[in-house]
Amino acid sequence: MKKYLFTGLLVWVPLAITLWVLKLILGTMDQSLLLLPQDWRVPGMGVVLTAAIVLVTGLLTRNMFGQRLLDMWEALLQRIPVVNGIYNSVKQVSDTLLSEKSNGFGKVLLVRYPHPQAWSLAFQTTVPGEVQRELGDDEYVAVFIPTTPSPVNGFYFFVRKADTIELDIKVDVAFKAIVSMGVVTTPEEVARKLESQG
Repeated sequence: MKKYLFTGLLVWVPLAITLWVLKLILGTMDQSLLLLPQDWRVPGMGVVLTAAIVLVTGLLTRNMFGQRLLDMWEALLQRIPVVNGIYNSVKQVSDTLLSEKSNGFGKVLLVRYPHPQAWSLAFQTTVPGEVQRELGDDEYVAVFIPTTPSPVNGFYFFVRKADTIELDIKVDVAFKAIVSMGVVTTPEEVARKLESQG
């Protein structure tokens, strides 16, 4: 009886969480329907409207006039005391993750954390120039170590490149491993790298 209960939970829990997340996303996107007259509001239409707004925004900011408007908007946000700190932080993260030229989270690494006998999955990011100068001649890399099962939280460290192992796996595979606490992953690549290090 107990094994059937757990088997049923394994089917329904991921499905329920997926549906809940989708409902949350769709509900948030449907807020854009408030821009339309009452007669035009159809549930789910908010996804199309939100996608259209994002697309038009992208098209506008790609030309000189749109870029000027964006610069004016950002200059206005910079003058608001609390808002400017939040906006700048979020913008830096989104620029790093979404920019076409960005190499943020381009590499998946293994680093020794939380103690010298343990390894953790980490994502390589950028070392600020001032930090690199302070660290001296050794080559350092900046790493973000996400927490499980919520990878939006984590730790940001500077470690010597020689003390890391670069993995030949994609960022999304590493994220799946972290979110699932190692259940959904391909551990062969990690094991191979560890064996090659002796």
